Amino acid sequence: MIKLTERLSAVAHLVRKNSSLADIGCDHGFLPVFLLERGIIVSAVASDVNEGPLNSCRDLVKEKGLENKIKCVLSDGLRGISENECSDIAICGMGGEMIANILSSCEWLKDSSKHYIFNPMTHPEILREYLCENGFEIKTDIIVKEGRHYYSVFDAVYTGKITNHPISYYYLGNVRNFEHKEYFEHLLNYLENKMKGGSDLTDVIAAIKEKL
Repeated sequence: MIKLTERLSAVAHLVRKNSSLADIGCDHGFLPVFLLERGIIVSAVASDVNEGPLNSCRDLVKEKGLENKIKCVLSDGLRGISENECSDIAICGMGGEMIANILSSCEWLKDSSKHYIFNPMTHPEILREYLCENGFEIKTDIIVKEGRHYYSVFDAVYTGKITNHPISYYYLGNVRNFEHKEYFEHLLNYLENKMKGGSDLTDVIAAIKEKL
């Protein structure tokens, strides 16, 4: 059976039982195969913008005999996927700004029955701000350590309610566990350097220091 990295394990944990998954940026297809092997999802669409990773995904799907359960699609974001093909959407392995762009270019995403799981590799604050300003509510929000690196993983639902938060929220989100001190120390260093360039991030820095 497929074994996931810590990062993808955190993503998998947020996928709803008996859902149909769209895995955007599927890479080798480990996530949908893992979830199907364990009976968590009933079907999946695996999408990638690059032919190479998608071919690796196709090979894995064929090896596992899951061709009738996983559809592999060459697609830029969600452009090649229809709304009736998925109830849960995972968008992982790309920057927060790119994920926000993918969301903004899809007309059917503002649906309260859909469930979204995100793993922005950079700038999670940009994605959190986009979600809040476009009617999405962020739910579980965690920091995951994998090797020497730290990653943000969080999920969201569409409510239609526009919310304005202090800027500190976009950096900290709904994170409740602050045990990964190194991640927040690195974030502090990043913000303090931005302050030197003229950005006013005093409140964010104070909010992070309060948690440490």
